[in-house]
Amino acid sequence: MRVWFDLPEEMAAQLDELARVRGTGRAELIQQAVSEFLAKPRAFDAAFGAWAGRGEDGVAYQERMRSEWEQ
Repeated sequence: MRVWFDLPEEMAAQLDELARVRGTGRAELIQQAVSEFLAKPRAFDAAFGAWAGRGEDGVAYQERMRSEWEQ
């Protein structure tokens, strides 16, 4: 699949230099970077829904906790 996107010139220059040093092309480096990104678990994904089942929403909890400070 062909994908088109914009890179800042400085980033493209760094990518070209890395490709030259490694003896590969831009596309291969970008594919490797995307593969590594997708293979890593993302902290947000693990936390999504962590508040579920607590009986009150996060805003209500926050307001209740802050009300204790004001006493």
